[in-house]
Amino acid sequence: MRVFVTGAEGFVGARLVAALEARGDGVVARDRELDVVDAGRVRAEVEEARPHAIAHLAAVSQVPEAEAAPERAFRVNVLGTRAVLEAALRCAPRARVLLVTSAAVYGSAGVAADGFDERAPLRPQSAYARSKAAADLLGGAYAARGLAVVRARPFNHTGRGRPAAFVESRLARDVAEIAAGRRAPRLEVPNAASRRDFLHVDDVIAAYLALLGPHALAGAYNIASGEALGIGALARRLCALAGIAPEIVETPDPLRAPDSTIGVATKLREATGWSPQRSLDDTLRELLGEWRARIA
Repeated sequence: MRVFVTGAEGFVGARLVAALEARGDGVVARDRELDVVDAGRVRAEVEEARPHAIAHLAAVSQVPEAEAAPERAFRVNVLGTRAVLEAALRCAPRARVLLVTSAAVYGSAGVAADGFDERAPLRPQSAYARSKAAADLLGGAYAARGLAVVRARPFNHTGRGRPAAFVESRLARDVAEIAAGRRAPRLEVPNAASRRDFLHVDDVIAAYLALLGPHALAGAYNIASGEALGIGALARRLCALAGIAPEIVETPDPLRAPDSTIGVATKLREATGWSPQRSLDDTLRELLGEWRARIA
């Protein structure tokens, strides 16, 4: 099929484009050359592409970036999403729309809490999460108007190319630098007691491909492993993979108590047969290997 992809050069978008092309789909890829807030331009692009499916990934995707510029995050993540959905409704009403939001829409829970499923209320706790929750609700509203919108809510995903702004990549970089003798053998771990649900980015891509298929009905779908790992435990696993034993210093966040973000992906699994294929150690080994190569 022919797929229109926004955010096509990002950490996830570039992988999705490659995966679509590898399976024989035609791809109309757009990134920074398309301002998704420009509704007229978005509509013209979608009208010209006549896609069978749309994958909307363009976003302000980092929490610190959104906190620093919340108005921009709102414009890109909310108004940009509305522009894409409106263009789909008007110009490609039979297209399936994959709208990527975030597990951040759920907020967080206590460290001993069970995982979130799609019935959990949206309780966003940051400018980024609020913008993604608003985009998610827009997706639901357009689905009610007859557009085939599947809202993907991915939990933490990582792998080669993950920016150091994300905690697991920053820790992998620091561990690689310690192992190479570029940094003192002291690893600072923020919010070590907090727990996160980590996936390899390729497993998330596999979920997106499945959601672009005919088996998932319009609605929201978590993409998650269902398993949680503390940030401190993640740091220790990275150290073990690197063969080092530095001093680990836990640095609690005075503004945020330890919390937990774990997902339940039963709905996705039952609809598409999807399940994660990459182990966490494999994922961390890949991330660590990339940082070692960069440092070398």
